[in-house]
Amino acid sequence: MRRIWLRNYRCFRDRQDARLAPLTILVGDNSTGKTSFLAMIRALWDCAYANRIPNFKEEPYDLGSFNEIAHFRGGRGGRATSFESGFEMSANEAPQAHQWGVTFSRRGTASVPTKRRLANKKGDVWLEHDQSEVRFGTPSRTWKSEIPELLDEVGRLPPLRQIAFLCGLTREQRAVEDLLRSTLVSAQRIYASAPLRSRPRRTYDPARIASEPDGDYTPMLLANRYFEDKHLRDALRRFGRDSGLFDEISVKALGKQSGPFQLQIRRYDGTAKGTLRNLIDSGYGVSQVLSVVTELLRKDAPRMFLMQQPEVHLHPSAQAALGSLFCRVAAWKRQLIVETHSDHLIDRVRMDVRDGVGTLKPEDVSILYFERRNLDVRIHSLRVDNEGNILDAPPGYRRFFMEEVSRSLWRREMDD
Repeated sequence: MRRIWLRNYRCFRDRQDARLAPLTILVGDNSTGKTSFLAMIRALWDCAYANRIPNFKEEPYDLGSFNEIAHFRGGRGGRATSFESGFEMSANEAPQAHQWGVTFSRRGTASVPTKRRLANKKGDVWLEHDQSEVRFGTPSRTWKSEIPELLDEVGRLPPLRQIAFLCGLTREQRAVEDLLRSTLVSAQRIYASAPLRSRPRRTYDPARIASEPDGDYTPMLLANRYFEDKHLRDALRRFGRDSGLFDEISVKALGKQSGPFQLQIRRYDGTAKGTLRNLIDSGYGVSQVLSVVTELLRKDAPRMFLMQQPEVHLHPSAQAALGSLFCRVAAWKRQLIVETHSDHLIDRVRMDVRDGVGTLKPEDVSILYFERRNLDVRIHSLRVDNEGNILDAPPGYRRFFMEEVSRSLWRREMDD
């Protein structure tokens, strides 16, 4: 995804457009819509590619019912009767660049897609439909076709290819068919992490490996793959050393291979190896970040990650190391969208881009600043230049960070 827009959605009344990049960082005060923004990205992906009904109550984003999601304008404005969003997919992520747009309306208490639009980059080849009519066009002509009620009993719209079949597209409409073919991408779901992950345990019991927002399945994943997957093992060790959290991870079986096990980590002191310590005795930050890092470094990882405060419980140097890891992973043609409150993480990203540590370029980083304006929120798309400077920042962004720096300097002067 290279761009997303929203309207009448949660705290976003007027249309807000935001630039996405291989690495996108979300910053702003609490309650400015960052979690809602991440939830919409997953909903759009599910609706466009996975043929799933977007579930706005699915963890880790429980946004509630339609009345809690549609924007409330207050006074006579009342609540919006629908909300809209869409995105643009770049040509390097799909056979050709294209645009999606979705309108969500109320069905009972749920928010379901009732209108979808697909268009090419220029917008001159397009197809859209609601519950009863399909409209499509090329630069030379437009058509429309009435079709039976499309929503099923749970509010699901059929795939666009099925709709095209119902309309009986002819050879004359080949451009529309080509557009539909261009949207074929992996139906693998986006990985979305919770801000707080599962608590570490002294002993783990074998369990089914299934992706969960809190990373509860990560220990079992490591137990199954760690020693067989040299890429994962080396990458985890590199992050452990860079962050100062650990130098080695080990899985200790307690009995049979399919029985209980423990996760242990070790720190090195110069040439001497420290003792292996149980994960639960190694600091809460290690267990919290381990699930996120493991997901990022898997060879079969999804193409897109949505992360909330991955720096939770990490000390500043580990937060900075996490920024470097994000830069490396984003350079592997994976898209990371990270909500963070860590200056250390953001500064490391800026410095790694400036110093050419990896292959990530300034245009591969987008910083989205969420600014509250009364009851609404505006999204500012900020850029990073070759020197690591943040460009296009509004006064509110600079004021916030300058006030924090001034407060820090004033405190130091008082202490001296």
